[in-house]
Amino acid sequence: MALWLIGLGVGMIWNPPRTPQRNGVIERSQDVGQDWAEPGTCDSAAELQVRVDEMDRIQRDEYPALGGQPRSHVYPGLAHSGRPYSPQHEEQQWDLARVLSWLSVQAVPRRVDVNGKVSIYDRCHWVGRPHVGRPVWVLLDPDTTEWVILAEGGAVLKRIAATELTAARIGRLCVSRERDSEPHGKT
Repeated sequence: MALWLIGLGVGMIWNPPRTPQRNGVIERSQDVGQDWAEPGTCDSAAELQVRVDEMDRIQRDEYPALGGQPRSHVYPGLAHSGRPYSPQHEEQQWDLARVLSWLSVQAVPRRVDVNGKVSIYDRCHWVGRPHVGRPVWVLLDPDTTEWVILAEGGAVLKRIAATELTAARIGRLCVSRERDSEPHGKT
């Protein structure tokens, strides 16, 4: 979802992968939402959405928070951003090139595993056995939509097509591979 928002010009706060403790307030909020909405008992996504919307409404408008007042009374300015949501406007504004450009700004450190591979969006990519245990940097070339793997000194070790970075996949929120949903190495 964060990538979809980036295409709209909304920034992102980075947390290291699989470290929910670094963003405890949001993680706890999501846990509470899941506990209240009980997604496992819903027969459909539509039923879950109705439940989540109702739980959000209760949390926002009824549940006492600050000074015994619900959040909607304490922070009335948060009721609306001031801009109406429009799917057509979103479609017009969303731009894959902008997303790729934004992603290309940051080089991400990785360590080559015992098999000579690094993980990018939870997919393993071969770098080579001579690099086992060594740190590398991964960055995105926005012009070619390729991951560029650099040695510590800056030499290019490998370029890999970033096939997961398509408008369709980002829109479906399926850039990362769900754990255990597909064999390692497949995209």
